[in-house]
Formats: sequence, C-alpha cells, structure tokens
Amino acid sequence: MANAETHGAMIPATRDGPCRLTTVYKAQSARNHPNAMSPKKDMPASDNDNGGLTHFDAGGQAHMVDVGAKNDTHRVAIARGIIRMKPATLSIVISGTAKKGDVLGIARIAAIMAAKRTSDLIPLCHPLALTRVAVEFTINEEDSTIMCNAQVETLGKTGVEMEALTAVQVGLLTIYDMCKAVDKTMVMSDIKVMEKHGGKSGSWKVE
Repeated sequence: MANAETHGAMIPATRDGPCRLTTVYKAQSARNHPNAMSPKKDMPASDNDNGGLTHFDAGGQAHMVDVGAKNDTHRVAIARGIIRMKPATLSIVISGTAKKGDVLGIARIAAIMAAKRTSDLIPLCHPLALTRVAVEFTINEEDSTIMCNAQVETLGKTGVEMEALTAVQVGLLTIYDMCKAVDKTMVMSDIKVMEKHGGKSGSWKVE
C-alpha cells in the first residue's frame, strides 16, 4: 500500500480501501516551495527598501521586525473612537437597563482584555508586557454618541499604538453587541491614535 503525504501527515492511498481518497495534496519540501525564502531574501529590509514598510524584508516577504537592538523606553499610546446610536439606545445605556447588563462596565473590561491580546489578533505585533491599560467612556447626549478613550503603556522596545487601537475597537464592538437587540444602526467611526510617546521617534500627537 502506497502512502501519500498531505499537510505534513502520512495517510494511506488506496484505490479500493474503505476510505477512498478523491484528492491528495502532496506537500512540497521547504527547499522546493515557491514561497520559501532564499538566504538573500531572508534579510531585514531598510526603511527605504519598501517605502518605509518595515514589516517586509528585502525580498518582499512579511516578517516580524527585529527590535532586539532597541533600548527599553517608557512607551505610551492614546487612541480613541466613537459609536453613534439612537437617542433611545443611549438612554438605555445611561440608565443601565440593557438586558445584557452594565454596558460600559463590560465594554471597559473587554477593551482591557483586548489590549493584552493584541499580538494574538494582529499577526506581526510583538507580544508585550503592558504596564498600564486605562479605558474611559464619555457620553455625549447631544450627539447621541459614546467616545472610548484608551491609554496603554509599557516599558519596552516597541510602541503600543496597536494595543491602544485594539482596546478602543473592541470596547466599541462590545457596546454594539450589548445594544444590538434594540439598535442595529449603530455606527463606529473616527478610530485613531491621538498621541504616542517614547522610542526613537519620540513624541507625537494629533494637532
């Protein structure tokens, strides 16, 4: 009985056996794989090689940026975003009468958890030991909006902008989930980094 290799596992290939195979995908060796990186390609790219996109190497392949040579500095990022809803929906949030419970309390916990799991969601983000995640919600009854503001900090070799953005987005998504039974027209918008501090590039903020 011959064996065929599929996705790295050995399985029996037989014409008349009880488990007839209709399609067999034969795994290519790493040496012959069309996407395998040659020694020349497996090199970090400079900022000029790919228009400043550091998540690509000199061969155009995606890679995690090597931050080993960087100094540990205090990194801070602040991000924010808003969710717009019907006035009646906002009243439910304010009164705390949503069927699923305390909307903003649960959204705050979700945002903090999301910041800590950013590297599990965004493939090329470095896992970071965060030292602080602070999430605040501001209600604007006139515009019928809730603003989520997240501040994330660490002492490390790379910034925390992605962690702050992830916290905001998941916080707003949680509000949507908590209220969607009464309002499916809610809109999330204006999600952006407001300021960052630390690292080689120093401080930056939205003017």
